[in-house]
Amino acid sequence: MTPSALFRNQTAGTDPTEMKLEQIMDPARPLCKEEIVWMLEYIKKKVAEEDPNLMDLSQPRLLQNFRYFAEIALMLIQRRNGFDQEADRLKRWVQEASHGLYSPRSNRKS
Repeated sequence: MTPSALFRNQTAGTDPTEMKLEQIMDPARPLCKEEIVWMLEYIKKKVAEEDPNLMDLSQPRLLQNFRYFAEIALMLIQRRNGFDQEADRLKRWVQEASHGLYSPRSNRKS
């Protein structure tokens, strides 16, 4: 079985948004600009919907989420390229900005 076929079988029936989040949050995978923009749009949508997972966060944690969201947005505005040089920091910022909205499959209860 090819790796892509194996991946499709493992993720069959999985929500496409969840699959995208898994890809973006994978520490072994570098991020591209389109994924960063997708993640910012995802967070914006969850905030606009008043997602219950965000509503459970403390005000200091929400401010921290916003801080990292803003850092990512400013990086996109100020730097056209350069994601490679900032890959580790950017990945951490994405994780912090989405705190409460995403938990790796290994941490989820079945």
